[in-house]
Amino acid sequence: MSSSNQNDLRNRILFTIFILAIYRLGTFVPLPGIDPSQLQVMMEGNQKGLLGMFNVFAGGAISRMAIFALGIMPYISSSIIVQLLTGVSDYFKNLKAQGEKGRQQITQITRYGTVLLATVQGYGLSVGLESSANLVINPGIFFKISTVTTIVAGTMFLMWLGEQITQRGIGNGISLIIFSGIVAEIPRALATTFELGRTGALSTLVIISIFIILILTIMFIVFMERALRKIPINYPKRQVGNKIYGGDSSHLPLKINSAGVIPAIFASALLLLPITFSNFNISENETFLNFASFFSQGQPLYMLLYASGIIFFTFFYTSITFNPNETAENLRKYGGFIPGIRPGESTALYIENILTKLTTIGALYLTLVCLMPEFLIANYPIPFYLGGTSILIVVVVAIDTVTQIQTRLMSSQYEQLIKKTQFGK
Repeated sequence: MSSSNQNDLRNRILFTIFILAIYRLGTFVPLPGIDPSQLQVMMEGNQKGLLGMFNVFAGGAISRMAIFALGIMPYISSSIIVQLLTGVSDYFKNLKAQGEKGRQQITQITRYGTVLLATVQGYGLSVGLESSANLVINPGIFFKISTVTTIVAGTMFLMWLGEQITQRGIGNGISLIIFSGIVAEIPRALATTFELGRTGALSTLVIISIFIILILTIMFIVFMERALRKIPINYPKRQVGNKIYGGDSSHLPLKINSAGVIPAIFASALLLLPITFSNFNISENETFLNFASFFSQGQPLYMLLYASGIIFFTFFYTSITFNPNETAENLRKYGGFIPGIRPGESTALYIENILTKLTTIGALYLTLVCLMPEFLIANYPIPFYLGGTSILIVVVVAIDTVTQIQTRLMSSQYEQLIKKTQFGK
């Protein structure tokens, strides 16, 4: 591997670490006008339900009421809306068909949507904070304006950081931002769990069982993410002049979980969006409190909506990222065929049938991993950062990032090999 390629990879990794460090610093910069002591008291009683989950995705910024309190969730929510529109709206379908130019327009629309959602959620946050007794030092219109402005600016800055990582760093920027927030808080979650064991709130047997389940969950995730269904592909021999080309055998790799961690993140975002700040309101509104209680861990409605969201987005995201018809057409164009299957439409149907079965298994796997630990969290005082969704995001993003690094290393080695071969000629 050449020194220039080594330097490029090292610079990308260092750049990614630098950007993530900036993000982590931002989660400790508090919003102006908040009483820290009152905030701590309020957060101690509101760690369950959607607020606890939102705090996970915000990297602990909610518990500190930092400038990144909304995290990257408005951008994710905006992306969901735009991608859903891409599937049903002719305007967005035409934009997608325009290639790079259309993609840039879709990205710009997503950004505008992020600003709009962040503004609405920022205003909801300011109202919720003011409704909490003695939390805001000087409530009023100035506090609302400053909070909304700061929150929107923080979200847009985070979105920009994510884009910079994707372009100039390693891995997917948005996923890595969520990943870093969870990883940074895991040591504290482990310390909290051990402290619960020391005080007697959790028995030693329960703690050991929890960690065994965590290890088994991680092993299961790694196995499922690496699992492939290889469809054999043959290429016929053909003669060009005096030389014979082709006659090779290859395979089309299909992952069990083609959607990755996106369905879990999207489903969580949809659950968080309607009542993002419901738990900030500690009023005596009985209807409101009853509504919020349905979204606590272990509740049937919460589990049903979460599972439905994961399954829907697994199929939806797979359908927009992998096109069986396009794959079949490319195989036909290059003379490839699946043994026993006619090229063209029959090949497309065959691939689609296999993909549907794999996606069903993948959806069930994601649902199991995300929901099973939630029952433990609902019944035991276990931190959210040790939940199924958190572990899934950490493991999958880590695998994807390592894969990208390996791909860059491999491509550099191939480049060097090709150069040496050409030089030898």
